[in-house]
Amino acid sequence: MQENDISYKIRGAIYEIYNELGAGLLESVYVAAMEYELIRQGLDVKREVPLPVVYKEVKLELGFRLDLLVEEKVIVEVKSVEKLAEVHHKQVVTYLKLTNLKLGVLVNFNVSNINEGIFRKVNSL
Repeated sequence: MQENDISYKIRGAIYEIYNELGAGLLESVYVAAMEYELIRQGLDVKREVPLPVVYKEVKLELGFRLDLLVEEKVIVEVKSVEKLAEVHHKQVVTYLKLTNLKLGVLVNFNVSNINEGIFRKVNSL
């Protein structure tokens, strides 16, 4: 399955969860719901995946974690904040560079229209 196919299923899961739960819950609720929904769709999903940072050949143990890694190809970063900041977008792009993956989805569930809360981030896709 290619990144775009996975992204399509991720978007479907986002809509399903938003329609069922709405806005305003904690991020951890949405991460758990996303994991459940994506697994239910038959996708391989890993949650809270450790992300090592290598600086000048030294592995730094800093505790960065990907919210979700889908099919070993797509990062899903989940937020539930009043407004996404530029740093949230940069975070996903940096995660893509550090993992050498091509696609990330940033979603903010704390919006009145979920279409305004979904962002695709690419790294040479």
